[in-house]
Amino acid sequence: MITVSNLSLQFGGQKLFSDVNLKFTPGNCYGIIGANGAGKSTFLKILSGALEPSTGTVEIPAAQRMSVLKQDHYAYDEYNVILTVIMGNERLYQIMQEKDALYAKEDFSDEDGVRASELEGEFAEMNGWDAETEATQILQGLGIGTDLLYAQMSSLTGSEKVKVLLAQALFGHPDIILLDEPTNGLDIQSINWLEDFLLDFEGTVIVVSHDRHFLNAVCTHTVDIDYNKIKLYVGNYDFWYESSRIMQSMMRDQNKKREDKIKELQSFIERFSANKSKSKQATSRKKLLDKLTVEEMPASSRRYPYVAFQQDREVGKDIYFMDRVSKTVDGVQVLNNVSFRVNKGDKIAFIGENEIALTTLFKIMAGELEPDSGETKWGGTVTTSYFPQDNSAFFEGCDLSIMEWLAQFSTDEHESYLRGFLGRMLFSGDEALKPVKVLSGGEKVRCMLSRMMLAGSNVLLLDQPTNHLDLESITALNNGLIDFKGNVLFTSHDHQFIQTIANRIIEITPDGVIDRMSTFDEYLESKGLARQ
Repeated sequence: MITVSNLSLQFGGQKLFSDVNLKFTPGNCYGIIGANGAGKSTFLKILSGALEPSTGTVEIPAAQRMSVLKQDHYAYDEYNVILTVIMGNERLYQIMQEKDALYAKEDFSDEDGVRASELEGEFAEMNGWDAETEATQILQGLGIGTDLLYAQMSSLTGSEKVKVLLAQALFGHPDIILLDEPTNGLDIQSINWLEDFLLDFEGTVIVVSHDRHFLNAVCTHTVDIDYNKIKLYVGNYDFWYESSRIMQSMMRDQNKKREDKIKELQSFIERFSANKSKSKQATSRKKLLDKLTVEEMPASSRRYPYVAFQQDREVGKDIYFMDRVSKTVDGVQVLNNVSFRVNKGDKIAFIGENEIALTTLFKIMAGELEPDSGETKWGGTVTTSYFPQDNSAFFEGCDLSIMEWLAQFSTDEHESYLRGFLGRMLFSGDEALKPVKVLSGGEKVRCMLSRMMLAGSNVLLLDQPTNHLDLESITALNNGLIDFKGNVLFTSHDHQFIQTIANRIIEITPDGVIDRMSTFDEYLESKGLARQ
């Protein structure tokens, strides 16, 4: 259990949050949400003891061990993989080091023998003899093969290091696990395995994530950082989102009877309670939800950008085809004999293990790269807008303000129009005058989406558009692409994003493509990768 009492934090006179009083109890998973800059990762650092609060306390029973997902991917480069994972249990690792040092002594004394006996006893109590087996099982669950168990961390790829550090955080049966963006860099199988691990975990889990599907799968509670406060609500992210929308409607519309909204909210709670049958935590979660009252529902200050794409003309019958395209990048063939045709109404998610291959495919479709062989062609009625994964070329060295930058792509350059448009994209007042070269990653993405909305294209090409976005912006973009009447061709790591937009899945493989007219979940089920 973690008890947070009267907690507050200030940076340079600015209050991040105050008067925080929470309890995190075993058997529950808490998802921390909040706008970018609200203090999600900072709050995790306070809970872990890495950062001191301005006031208040965080109390954890002395006997309970906390494990934290490390963010420094180079911290363990001098160690091998299996040892890095075991170092997740600091005391167990200390015992192993001390034992090895004792047994290596040439003048092993009686005192050394007594100490070694004490260490062996503690080692056995901590299941030390099974440590390598447990570490191996976790690593394999996350997709790290046995051939890498004794490899140096310095030799691993970035995604492999992420998995090893996640295994380190899960190792050794901790009582409390703190995870900051644990699904970054994970493939579908690894995420499914992690979800199952956390659903079975009997301790306390506190997680920060932008992955809505993951939050919905594992979280029993939502911790919302808003209004400079941190409040805890029962339910996963979708429940928080839907109930907060109802509450906001209730607060906005003072003319309608409050009782009607209360009934609506209570009906929603009942529907949600009955809709969790697939979760391993269904029984306990339903008991929690049954106790909810309207007063315990979230009232949020969240602002959602307005993302809506309109096509200036409807696309004709011929849209796009790619025929037997191959491409080599830096001496490695990333596309091999790729063929497909885009039909009217298609919203296609392109997936695959090789991200370079997917980006190369989109660059070819956008006309930024030529294939080594094969043929591609767009139809005569098609107009395209392209969202590249790397947008730096649009902003680096640019001295324009956001409003001046956007004016380049608008047929209406009047300040009132541009300010109105930018206001809907959360660049209001002086925000519209900020130089684009100093924008954050999320702000640049909102600028790129604004550029696409102004184009009026009937085919949208988007390569990882959810990168850098907060949950609110992801939700707005998600809804905007669902509503778009034209064609959408996109890549994403966001499960819910793919599932709710795509009606067709094309997987890029080393041998070509796998092409299915289906939702993402149906596609995963056909490959035996769907969650049970």
